Amino acid sequence: MALSPRVPELGALELLLAVARLGSVGRAAAELGVSQPTASARIKGMERQIGVPLLERSPRGSRPTEAGRLVVEWAGHVVEAAQALDAGIDALRERRDAKLRVVASLTVAEYLMPGWLLALAEASPGTAVTLRTANSAEVAGHVLAGDADLGFVEGPSTPPGLAGAVVAADRLVVVVAPGHPWARRRAPLTGPELAATPLVLRESGSGTREVLEMALAPYGGTVRPRLELASSTALKAAAMTGAGPVCLSELAVMEELAVRRLVAVPLAEGLDLRRPLRAVWPAGQRPSGPARELLGLTRRTPRAQRPPRAERVERVERVERVERVERAERA
Repeated sequence: MALSPRVPELGALELLLAVARLGSVGRAAAELGVSQPTASARIKGMERQIGVPLLERSPRGSRPTEAGRLVVEWAGHVVEAAQALDAGIDALRERRDAKLRVVASLTVAEYLMPGWLLALAEASPGTAVTLRTANSAEVAGHVLAGDADLGFVEGPSTPPGLAGAVVAADRLVVVVAPGHPWARRRAPLTGPELAATPLVLRESGSGTREVLEMALAPYGGTVRPRLELASSTALKAAAMTGAGPVCLSELAVMEELAVRRLVAVPLAEGLDLRRPLRAVWPAGQRPSGPARELLGLTRRTPRAQRPPRAERVERVERVERVERVERAERA
């Protein structure tokens, strides 16, 4: 049943309760943060709406009339119920806002997300995070379907239907086992050579595969892969067992390069395997709550800054190349 037009709004009832408790329209107005003329006008409007006087006014202040005391009693129950409703809504919003669903590409999930989530846990310890991993194409599908609040993808562009922001930078490297002939080569690997070589690659739909295929498109594209594997761990294992050259994220092989379990093959300058890493969300929407907070934390990572360990690896490789040249010249 619809409420009668004689029922006052909650704000007016709160004002009436404050006047009854404080004995003054002025003091009630000050407590509720409104001017006295506004409070007086609201009380008079409520009296006209109900059809009976509610306050007796005198130089000493204001007090409820007999009818006003009844309305004050009824209003108390209404305002208490409204306060309980307000508290319940706040609790629901806090419960919703304290949950964050993230889906990320494997490289981001394995090598960047742990640090970001640790920072989020320190900033908002009450936030419960669910993290799923998928390739970049699948990440985009989950975000578009509403299965995740925030996604992270690898690749040269933002997937259709999504908005995004670059949060980090990465590059692909070609690695081989120390016993592979390419581990001893001095000449940089050219685009045509790489395009003509069967590689061990990630599956179609991954950001790693997309970047490599775009880089090799001017040279005829990639030939049929020697193997297709679904994770960086599997790719590294294949490379270390001598399955063939592997192309994967530099972030994934820093440790293996540092201890020489794998060797990075030098690439020709024109072969650009750099790629941005993006946070994505549905176009036309803005991340809110924990999603916005996590996005802010990721943006504090300098985009062009490469991991310090990778820089040390590069320096080691440069020294080793010089030593190999010197040994060859002495021979």
